[in-house]
Amino acid sequence: MALQRDDARLKTFSSAATELPPTGFVRLPGILAPIGPIPVSKSTWWAGIKDGRYPKPVKLGPRITAWRVEDIRRLIAGAANDC
Repeated sequence: MALQRDDARLKTFSSAATELPPTGFVRLPGILAPIGPIPVSKSTWWAGIKDGRYPKPVKLGPRITAWRVEDIRRLIAGAANDC
């Protein structure tokens, strides 16, 4: 019985983790795969920011970097249109 409850929590967590919030900010683990929707590595992501392929981050604090959800949605929509 306890195993079934744990499985339900894991499914809820994994499905909720792959969905972007409607507005606000999202941190890097919520953007990059396997949890996030963009299947690139951290080094590719940061190189893409430097090249201008990916949106620039917003500093929320001295050690907190995040991205606007709207920018990430725009990036995903643009990649879908390129296919």
